[in-house]
Amino acid sequence: MTGEALMSGRRWTGRTVRLRFTLLYAAVFLLSGCALLVLTNVLASVSDTQPAPGQFSPAQQADPAVAQRHIRELQTRLDELQTMQSRRLLVGSVVALVVMGLVSLLLGRLISGRVLRPLRTITAATRRISAENLHERLAVAGPQDEVKDLADTVDGLLARLEASFAAQRRFVANASHELRTPLATMRASLDVALAKPEPVPAQTAALAGRVRVELDRVDRLLDGLLMLARAQHGALADQAPVALADLAAQALAARAADMRARQLTADTAGVVSEAWTEGNGTLLARMAQNLVDNAVLHNEDGGWLRVAATAADGTVELVVESGGPMLAQAQVDRLASPFQRLGAERVGSDDGSGLGLSIVAAVAEAHGGRLELWASPTGGLRAAVSLPRASPEVRRTGPVGSPRQEVTA
Repeated sequence: MTGEALMSGRRWTGRTVRLRFTLLYAAVFLLSGCALLVLTNVLASVSDTQPAPGQFSPAQQADPAVAQRHIRELQTRLDELQTMQSRRLLVGSVVALVVMGLVSLLLGRLISGRVLRPLRTITAATRRISAENLHERLAVAGPQDEVKDLADTVDGLLARLEASFAAQRRFVANASHELRTPLATMRASLDVALAKPEPVPAQTAALAGRVRVELDRVDRLLDGLLMLARAQHGALADQAPVALADLAAQALAARAADMRARQLTADTAGVVSEAWTEGNGTLLARMAQNLVDNAVLHNEDGGWLRVAATAADGTVELVVESGGPMLAQAQVDRLASPFQRLGAERVGSDDGSGLGLSIVAAVAEAHGGRLELWASPTGGLRAAVSLPRASPEVRRTGPVGSPRQEVTA
């Protein structure tokens, strides 16, 4: 017997959702009908309390005319009683129908909520699962019915998606790593050609310079791809407490020469020492570096940038804001995706790769946070990364890595 036949047999012999709906609706209909009949009969059984026609004397009963009049009165009275009884039965039926209709609506809502509860659970779990937690499964328990089949199908889809995402990330990481060898070989060959004793033609030297620039750009692109693949891999090793003030200081120190060359003014008054998070120090340092790099590279000469690190209940935030040209918010919203640029003059923080802010977004998501970008109304960009705040017990262990530096610029 094939799998489809087995599944079909299980659906016919098991407690399916269709069978449960059928039985529940039949039971509700039966109970409503019984209650309606009971109410109708109770209302119909109420006797008329009006007095019957009076009695007549024997002399009046012997008179045929009086007897005929008495018969007509009785007939009229019976007709009135039948009319009142029919009216009472009609009113009672309407009242019972309205009451049972309301009761049926209430019972139907309760029963449908009970039956559809597993579907709401599946919907909530599916919304919670994203690319960062594809390892989670619905794992719905219960009878082997349509709802269980749906949950198992979604779990199978999540497993295939997880495998596909993992394969994609492994390919990016492996390809980036393998491409470093030919790049190193090309750079070594270029250096050997320029280091020969005989004079090198000026045209060859200029060409070698351009090739070296392109090799450096490709090397930065591969480095960005490796960092992006590592941030998106999910599992974070070497978790340690990290101070956002240290990350800001290191990022600004790495760009101090460029900031002096472009006469940029840095404001670090918003950096507080209480802003601590927990995670991979290397990835978080690269996140802060990319934010500062983006603010420096795409600023105006003589411009400004502002770095702030704040702490709130359960959350810390690293904000880097810079001046520059006016930007459209619809275009800014795309910058967190890889290889997105805002025109030819504005690129990602990897000097043309378009991976800087996408790496920031991936690192933030890997640590349970998020990146938000806003176009400043006066020009420039405001980037804010929100991360979970480290507990006081974790903060007391101190940062791991280089000693703390003062934030100066």
